[in-house]
Amino acid sequence: MIYPSIDKLLNVVNSKYELVHIAARRSKEITATNHLQLPANKYVSKKNIGRALEEIAEGTIKVKYNNE
Repeated sequence: MIYPSIDKLLNVVNSKYELVHIAARRSKEITATNHLQLPANKYVSKKNIGRALEEIAEGTIKVKYNNE
């Protein structure tokens, strides 16, 4: 994975395991609804999992924790 970098993603999410979980859920949501947070030409990746990671890196996907 080249873009977005894992370092940038881990600044948004606490752990890489949680990152995988969030990205997988968002990827399945994109597949089911075909709804994207950004315009289609803004994505570098063609696959939904890459698009989900890009949305997390851009901050369009907010991560809520139970203690917040």
